Amino acid sequence: MTEDPFVVHRSLLFTVAYEMLGSSADAEDVLQESWLRWAYVDRAQVRDPRAYLVRTVTRQALNRLRTLSRSREEYVGEWLPEPLLTSPDVAEDIELAENVSIAMLTVLETLGPTERAVFVLREVFEVPYGEIAEAVGKSAAAVRQIARRAREHVAARRPRVPVSRSEQQAVVERFLAALRTGRLQELLDVMAPDVVLIADGGGLAGAARAPIHGAALVASMLALPGRAVSAVWLNGAPAGRIEIDGRVAAVSLVVEDGKVTRIHAIANPRKLTRLDEPAELAR
Repeated sequence: MTEDPFVVHRSLLFTVAYEMLGSSADAEDVLQESWLRWAYVDRAQVRDPRAYLVRTVTRQALNRLRTLSRSREEYVGEWLPEPLLTSPDVAEDIELAENVSIAMLTVLETLGPTERAVFVLREVFEVPYGEIAEAVGKSAAAVRQIARRAREHVAARRPRVPVSRSEQQAVVERFLAALRTGRLQELLDVMAPDVVLIADGGGLAGAARAPIHGAALVASMLALPGRAVSAVWLNGAPAGRIEIDGRVAAVSLVVEDGKVTRIHAIANPRKLTRLDEPAELAR
């Protein structure tokens, strides 16, 4: 018996939904809704199951994203994407790793729902404009214009200089070592002077409710002994897991010119449920 196309492409469909929503819980809900719709489709009428399923997931994710956009306006403090534990193998696909990174998902959060869907489908998954048009309910010409605007928007906000995997890993290891010791100078040495710390506690964990700017201030907040720090792979990149007094936080870093320029710290416990089993991502 041939395996169901939904099962075959599940990792891809999850990745599409997660890229659009920045939440694995919401992505799983979208997959469940899409599966229920797929169960009643006449398969004989579907020429390309993969394309059909991507369109279905995109529509469901768009509906969810429009609802979430309103609720995220009321979120307590800064909103950051939900981190995913991934295997180092995800980093082998450089484009996938870059596009599922916490930094990129944070940038995508500044796009409107339709812009985000078009950008993700075109730039990450290379879906033809005609298929994207079907998924988002626009003409192919309109989709091309939306894609151009979205590319320009993202390019203006993403890290300026690509960093090699080896450099990223080396800087992350230095940063985590400095966190373990809690030594102020070691933290200052590994961070750029204008580093920014963005923390997400969601009102459920202690976290700054606005970005913290500047190495001196950020280092003084982080230079605390008595925490367990371990290296993990999150969203296709080396990152950190911190435990202190039974509380857990995930830390993702942006590195430029050998220094940490941005720190994303997720402490909201509702967003830390995917840190024990690697997520299956694909494109």
